[in-house]
Amino acid sequence: MLRAGGIVLGGSVLSGSAAAADGDGSTTLTLLSYNDVQTAAAEDKKFPRLVTLIEQRRAAADGPVVVVGGGDQIGPHALSPVSQWRAPVDVLNEVGPDADVIGNHEFDYGLDAVSDVTEDSDFPWLATNLVDSDTGEAFDGTESTRVVEQDGVSVGIIGLVDEGATFGKTNIEFNERGLTLEDYTETGPAEAKRLKEDEGVDVVVALAHTGVPDAEALAEADADDDIDVVVVGDDELEYPPAEVSGSIVSEAQARANFLSEITLTVADGAVTSWEGELIPVTDDIEKDPTASDIINDYRAEVSLDSPVVETETALDATFSSNYHRETNYGNLITDAMRERADADVAITNAGGIRSDSVYGPGEITGGDVFNTLPFPNTLVTLELTGDELVETLESQIVTLESGGGQEFGEEVTQQVSGVRFEWVPHDDADELVRDVRVGGEPLDGDATYEVAVNSFMAGGGSGYPLGDKPVLAETGELLATTVVDYLEGKGTIAPRVEGRMQRVDRDLPDASVTVDGNGKVVCQFDAPDDVESVAEDTVDVWALDGEHLGAEKVVFDADERTLVVRVDDGDLAETVGDADDGDEIPLDLYAEYESSEFDHVYFERSRLNADVEAVVEQRGRGRNALAAR
Repeated sequence: MLRAGGIVLGGSVLSGSAAAADGDGSTTLTLLSYNDVQTAAAEDKKFPRLVTLIEQRRAAADGPVVVVGGGDQIGPHALSPVSQWRAPVDVLNEVGPDADVIGNHEFDYGLDAVSDVTEDSDFPWLATNLVDSDTGEAFDGTESTRVVEQDGVSVGIIGLVDEGATFGKTNIEFNERGLTLEDYTETGPAEAKRLKEDEGVDVVVALAHTGVPDAEALAEADADDDIDVVVVGDDELEYPPAEVSGSIVSEAQARANFLSEITLTVADGAVTSWEGELIPVTDDIEKDPTASDIINDYRAEVSLDSPVVETETALDATFSSNYHRETNYGNLITDAMRERADADVAITNAGGIRSDSVYGPGEITGGDVFNTLPFPNTLVTLELTGDELVETLESQIVTLESGGGQEFGEEVTQQVSGVRFEWVPHDDADELVRDVRVGGEPLDGDATYEVAVNSFMAGGGSGYPLGDKPVLAETGELLATTVVDYLEGKGTIAPRVEGRMQRVDRDLPDASVTVDGNGKVVCQFDAPDDVESVAEDTVDVWALDGEHLGAEKVVFDADERTLVVRVDDGDLAETVGDADDGDEIPLDLYAEYESSEFDHVYFERSRLNADVEAVVEQRGRGRNALAAR
């Protein structure tokens, strides 16, 4: 159905709007948008192809074209050390967008640098609801709105951010710096109404660096349907144009992978119909030569294409893995941090590992490392008590029952070195983080530990409670440089997952076993009430050094509520290692299971844990093995 000043529902030209689309006086307006270019800005790959695609779609349009961005264009990327914002801005100047929105990564170089970014840009950066606290106007270097007039069509553009993209993802104290963040669900609709009623624009486009759920909330809050299109950034979803509460909402994922194209039929000062799609940026699209030259000139300054190491295993820098679980690449990064700082523990935030890619097996270049660690973060060593270390680790646990957990699944959102722990991602857990060991020894809550982190975290970024902790040392070198230096000279690497962060949903009873030289180890456990079945190939016994062994036989009896696990004691002896006679070796058994209670979002199954104590006895040929005691 048609609404005055609004949108035809459905995402295509409907029969009710055909007359307006075909008759005299209507205009076809094409809106092209991209968002979260980020790491693509440092690579002569997708970004130059996106530039070409924009020009191709401009040329193919049947009417005026407006090009806009959804924020997070100037960082993070591997060229930050030499170009800061300049490489992506130089390329975007070739595109000539009509407007972009200030997102959280536009603050990567500090609040004061925003005015430098806008001065170097040949297009406006909008911040409609992040305003000067005294004047209520756009803060230095930004604009509140932009009106674009093309072929008789007037387009009003506003730029909105939410709390998550400002206070939640930067270390800037906006209030102390004289800025006020207004509620985007109030300022957005009010400014859209003003543009239509006072300035007579035909179309209002909101650039919302908020993520899709908040963009949908914006559309719902726009009761009078004054916002025609919401271009989204921040959560990097592949979200083709769709009608939501009277507005068209679209997000083109990230890293120049897609271009959003929406065609609007405008007649009598209103949008009467629309069509839209996400166009993939493929290798069939030629690179824009000017964009390629800009990027490659900057890359040459820092030799990003030089190899630094060979990896025998694929390095996992994907967002989904690093936010949810231990990864081999996270281990590599934090091992480098801990070695460089000579610290007891190293922690890095999952959000600091970028590119969302997998590298290797094969050659790894300096550019690969800088692409995964593109922020201008440096290495900082703090002094924490054991209790403070636990608090720090717990600050990153997202429980399944929380809002974030219901959207993305339970998360651990960090990578670590020198510390091993279990995390229990449930609101009713007695401890979110437990069984913590540092250097293989149980954590002492009163003892002090040297903990290496990045400078963003040290300032309280990502919700880490570290802003007031004693600083022992600062290297002043980029975290990416620390990792490159760590890799150079190693020749070949093969990092692995070592059980540093183990997810646990339910506990099994403790078990005790004895090491001898013969037979099998069989342990029987009473299973929790929510266990429906156990995935046999997921049952493993882990030692503290990361060595682990799969079970030889697993039997779950649903009627008796018992779980029986058998392992080969000869193989388990290898897992225990060179223990002396009489040593008590702590082991952990983990098993994945189908739960009648937990409905997971990210993980396939729930997870059980049993603490197992192994007592070593030397027998026979002196080989260690486990037998049930």
